Amino acid sequence: MVTECYFCKGKVMQAKIKVDFRWGRKLKVIENVPAGVCQQCGERYFHSAVYKTMEKLAVSRVKPTARLTVDVVRFKQAV
Repeated sequence: MVTECYFCKGKVMQAKIKVDFRWGRKLKVIENVPAGVCQQCGERYFHSAVYKTMEKLAVSRVKPTARLTVDVVRFKQAV
């Protein structure tokens, strides 16, 4: 696994994180995902098998453990 961040050269540590995973128009929040996280900039690194599992969860009809309501707003250009 990655130990040094590609972008900032910070130290990458293993952690379990929450991922907002988009698949087409669907958004699923996947909890407890193993990942490498840069301690300096926050960049996240996933093993390919972990990412494939997240893809399968995104398209599956597995019963969610919780449901969230999310507000969507449109960005307007600064004046």
